[in-house]
Amino acid sequence: MSTTNLNIRTDKEIKETAEKIYSELGLNMSTAVNMFLRASIRENGIPFELKLDIPNEETLLAIEEAKRIAKDNSIKGFNSIEDLRNSLEI
Repeated sequence: MSTTNLNIRTDKEIKETAEKIYSELGLNMSTAVNMFLRASIRENGIPFELKLDIPNEETLLAIEEAKRIAKDNSIKGFNSIEDLRNSLEI
């Protein structure tokens, strides 16, 4: 396989932010661009979203609520789905 250089102009801040994300994913810019190009060819278009798994604000609030409930001894817990159903009278 022969290789060639690809020169792309982009805003400095965009490049730095993308490099940080790719680094956290274990990729460098060249590998990330090549992944995008190969997937574009395979899919015949824009191929995918590649992003870090960062919960949104609603999910973060739900996680905090669950932690609070787990530590609160005044909240009744259940050992089985059957116990929960009986409590809910289902």
